Amino acid sequence: MNSILIIDDDDQLRNSFKKLLAEEGYMVESAASGEAGLNIVNNSSLLDLIILDMRLPGMNGLETFKKIHAIEPKLPVIIMTAYGTTETAIETTKLGAFDYILKPFDIPDMLELIKLALNASRFMRSPVDMDKIPEEFSRDAIVGRSTEMQEIYKAIGRVSPTDATVLIRGESGTGKELVARAIYQHSLRADKPFLVINCVAIPETLLESELFGYEKGAFTGAAHRRVGKIEQAHEGTVFLDEIGDMPMNLQAKILRLLQEKSIERLGGREKIMTDVRIIAATNRDLEEAISAGRFREDLYYRLKVVTIRIPPLRERQSDIPVLADYFLSRFSAEKRITNPGMTSEAKAIFSKNPWQGNVRELANTIQKALIFNRGAPLSPEDITTQIKNEKSHAGDSLDKNNQNGDAQLRQWLRKELTTRSGENLFDSCMDSLASLIISEALNICEGNRSRAAKLLGLSRPTLHSKIEKYHLKFETLVKEDN
Repeated sequence: MNSILIIDDDDQLRNSFKKLLAEEGYMVESAASGEAGLNIVNNSSLLDLIILDMRLPGMNGLETFKKIHAIEPKLPVIIMTAYGTTETAIETTKLGAFDYILKPFDIPDMLELIKLALNASRFMRSPVDMDKIPEEFSRDAIVGRSTEMQEIYKAIGRVSPTDATVLIRGESGTGKELVARAIYQHSLRADKPFLVINCVAIPETLLESELFGYEKGAFTGAAHRRVGKIEQAHEGTVFLDEIGDMPMNLQAKILRLLQEKSIERLGGREKIMTDVRIIAATNRDLEEAISAGRFREDLYYRLKVVTIRIPPLRERQSDIPVLADYFLSRFSAEKRITNPGMTSEAKAIFSKNPWQGNVRELANTIQKALIFNRGAPLSPEDITTQIKNEKSHAGDSLDKNNQNGDAQLRQWLRKELTTRSGENLFDSCMDSLASLIISEALNICEGNRSRAAKLLGLSRPTLHSKIEKYHLKFETLVKEDN
């Protein structure tokens, strides 16, 4: 559970904020002054995010931020400011604050910004384990002992201490993000910002301003200047995910950044010098995109100073049993149930499957098989059922055999009823189904608990209590609806 500290002298805002964020599943601490906030920072190692007001009694927000940043440079700080102190907020952003938001703000906008900041916190502060299975079974591990993976570990080790631009290539689900993080964490810029831009997730109309910022009056609604992510990451690292889908006009600006180490804000004429390292990733065939006129050839050569290719699972089959054991142990620990293990026949099926979705598909298959078969070793039937389910419909976990979901569900229930007994059997089966239904609803709603609650016909507090009951965890954090 993520921990957030709110520093604001407005008692009403602070208490409302605490209630809202607690309902969204966050642990919340608060302080009414910069001095009190610093005391919490100095005595806590569990904070994931700070939300800081600029106007504070005694030590003001700027002074408080500088002291916090000196203590915890990787701890994201969101600045809250009124229009009168926008320039100060911009200055803190240049100094390393994650972002700022103007008062009064919309709750959905703030929750979205919190989600982004917490993701950044995880990116910067959670170590990526390589070449070994971590004892705590963290979600941040690159698992593999094959010759192909050993070469990737060597490449990460060699390129990390340099400032070379890196292009990471691989199919969807192979772990490109983890490799980018490992490069950052072993680099000489590891104590500086690491910001992630997904070139597909952000609408094309907003991507330019997100990357480069804008000047006041640059477009309708641009009421003040905003610093872009590239300028904000000065002396740090920017990870451009899915760069193969970046619009051509922005490709030209990224090329200029790589060539001249400078940018221009949208609507501005001032050249802004910035020192950032670029790591990019794509699952696209860039050579084909160049031939089709969808990707700049000059940018391609600027990006591929060092190229790291992550092979699909079908090209490193010896890693599949290791990955299967890792995910089974990790998901068992997350759900707080005994690791049931798997039969040798089940492991053989894992190794033979092509895994078109790569590591992500393998992980999803194990998680679903584990939910449906608590207490017994995973069998070939458990695995093949979930593999068919993945191929037939990724969002319908109860459809076990494409068009025969009811029959497969009955088959699962029959197995439970004939192999287990006890007064709690009914509750156990219902819990298994409820856990899976809630997991799938949250996946369909991209982690948005409000939407998932509406989809399931539950109140948000009821959904929260069930998430806690079943110990469910999700990478995507909460996004509120209007």
